[in-house]
Amino acid sequence: MLAVRCLTMHVFRLLRILGVIVHYRLDRIIPQDLIIPFWLKYPMSVLRLFPTPASSTAVSLRMAVEKLGPVFIKFGQILSTRKDLLTDELALELEKLQDQVPPFPATQARSIVEASLDDSVDAVFIDFQDIPLASASVAQIHTANLKSGAEVVIKIIRPGIRQVINRDLQVMYFLAGIVERFWQDGKRLHAIEVVKDYEQTILNELNLLMEAANTAVLRKNWLGSDMLYVPEVHWDYCSTDVMVMERIHGVRATDLEVLKENGVNLRKLAHLGVDIFFTQVFEHNFFHADMHPGNVYVDISDPENPTYIALDCAIIGSLTDADRNYLAQNLLAFFHQDYRQVAELHVASGWVPDDTDVRSFESVIRSVCAPIFQKPISEISFGKVLVSLFKTARQFEMEVQPQLVLLQKTLLNIEGMGRQIYPALDLWETAAPYMEEWMHARVGIKGIFREFEKNAPRWLQQLPQLPELALGALSELNSLGEHTQQQTRLLNDIKQALHRQSRTVRYTRIGGVALIAAVLASLLPLSGYASIPEALIGTSILGSLGIYWMYIQS
Repeated sequence: MLAVRCLTMHVFRLLRILGVIVHYRLDRIIPQDLIIPFWLKYPMSVLRLFPTPASSTAVSLRMAVEKLGPVFIKFGQILSTRKDLLTDELALELEKLQDQVPPFPATQARSIVEASLDDSVDAVFIDFQDIPLASASVAQIHTANLKSGAEVVIKIIRPGIRQVINRDLQVMYFLAGIVERFWQDGKRLHAIEVVKDYEQTILNELNLLMEAANTAVLRKNWLGSDMLYVPEVHWDYCSTDVMVMERIHGVRATDLEVLKENGVNLRKLAHLGVDIFFTQVFEHNFFHADMHPGNVYVDISDPENPTYIALDCAIIGSLTDADRNYLAQNLLAFFHQDYRQVAELHVASGWVPDDTDVRSFESVIRSVCAPIFQKPISEISFGKVLVSLFKTARQFEMEVQPQLVLLQKTLLNIEGMGRQIYPALDLWETAAPYMEEWMHARVGIKGIFREFEKNAPRWLQQLPQLPELALGALSELNSLGEHTQQQTRLLNDIKQALHRQSRTVRYTRIGGVALIAAVLASLLPLSGYASIPEALIGTSILGSLGIYWMYIQS
């Protein structure tokens, strides 16, 4: 009965999605080279009978996503960062999606908090505000004070959102499967993998303990810094559905009028964002991957030395040491316009196939980047250079690199926000010296000492075990030698057995030939070529030889 009810819910949801597709005629975004399965051809032809909206395809898609609700809105926001997959028009339109949805009732919010804390709201908080400070697709925010007087914000997961997400994810996987199966570029674009990435992202957002842990690590990384402030988490009041953290007071990073009115040093603020990004990626290897303007505030208490404030740490990115190293070398090669090295690095990192023609790849990279470098440095968007390069690399079967997608998205956010704050922002002015210093620290004397310092405690801990490990290694080597000798003897036995088998086959063939010859010899008298006694003698000799050889080899 439960299975039937779930199936009915999926069917109704799918019908609602189809209704929205028909209303906004989203068939217009289907690629021309998409092979339509026979069972979809008739519905597609019927779909074209409906009126076409006056809005463009991109606008219709954005409006349809908003109509489908918070889960699809969130997916649209994440998809808008995949500029390697979408046209510029679609990406820009999806960036306009609003993350504001109607709030759920305060009675539900209180019930969730009380169930989480196993206590009444009034027993834990003072001045709990029933009207939410913000309401998003996954959670909403209320303000309150702890009994100690500390101001806090309370993030509460939207009730029923898990069931909605799980239901819609099944539909998304179904649609992604159709794209991968019937569109010639579908497999390269990894539609199912995109949905899987989204599933991981949104499920992480549903676990507020994970967000709290991310916030705590980010806070620790920047504690005492005058560059970035991360609010404190109040762990005693946190659970999967509720997170309580310090309330901050600042100005939204893109509220330029307030920043200017207070005399904030905008140039310093913009370059500070770039410093923070590169420090998070290359020094901490733990970067806030959702730094859109809604999650970034500024402390302007000292206008000449402003400090960023980071919120909403649900999405965090990190890279492997290999990817960080290749990325740093790529950035430096771009700064120096060394396109040959860029091409070689892409092959060495495995981002493009090993058999890629490096010379041709270099030429294509130069054709993309050379015109850009003819512009004034302040007009060059490094984020857009990376996006253009990734799009160009499609010609060389470059697979989408999931580990770099969050990084690319964050870089675009930081650069876009920085230029909104200070239009003359020269990202390269900050990035190039930073990358050169970082690479020098990695490969120079400093890098050697840093690696030694990092690994020394582990080496010292293992030092008393070295004699035992050495004896164990020698024992293993002896065992390996004995094992090798056994394998050699076994191979010799196999070789001799094969030799005997080969000889048996050869002698058997000889015996067979002799028998055949004996039969033929017995027929000779009938043909008049030999007398009967000669034939009998020959037959007897040949037959005996054949039987003998076959017998002794059996």
